Amino acid sequence: MKRFLPWIIGAVVIIGIYVWASGIYNKAVTLDQDVKESWGNVNTAYQRRNDLIPNLVNTVKGYAEHEKSTLTAVIEARAKATAITIDPSNVTPEQLAAFNSAQSGVSSSLSKLLVSVEQYPNLKADASFMKLQDELASTENQILTARTRFNEAVKPYNNNINTFPRNILAGLYGLKEKPYFEASTGADKPVEVKF
Repeated sequence: MKRFLPWIIGAVVIIGIYVWASGIYNKAVTLDQDVKESWGNVNTAYQRRNDLIPNLVNTVKGYAEHEKSTLTAVIEARAKATAITIDPSNVTPEQLAAFNSAQSGVSSSLSKLLVSVEQYPNLKADASFMKLQDELASTENQILTARTRFNEAVKPYNNNINTFPRNILAGLYGLKEKPYFEASTGADKPVEVKF
């Protein structure tokens, strides 16, 4: 029995290391799936906004035919925003910044459009316009919530792969830190509305 004891101890140690290492990997995979799900929710919220924009533009067109430059800016910003796609499993800070910049362009052009609408009292009273404006406000809140939840999903993943000794195994598994959504440039300044 004594001659098998080193083999038994070696087998127990190897099994222990295997269970420990696979547990770390499985936890990282689970957290990565949470990040992917959260990213899907972010995309869904942005898609909802992109789907509402043509309806809003068409409603405003009927009242504000001479505001074509503003309407064109909204349409172009929407096209730019929908052209950028990101794979959440390989997202880089640069990709997230480009995505965020494109989405900020949509928000900026929409706010300009809504400010220009103030010149049209009939449009402001139009029920379909009011409904679209409410839908957009609701969608912006959903985007904020989805982005916040994405950041909340990224944090445990990053903590999991960056703490010792998990960071050693994460490097061996090829797991990399995921970027957070950050505020857009100029978001710290209040929006100036001119009439």
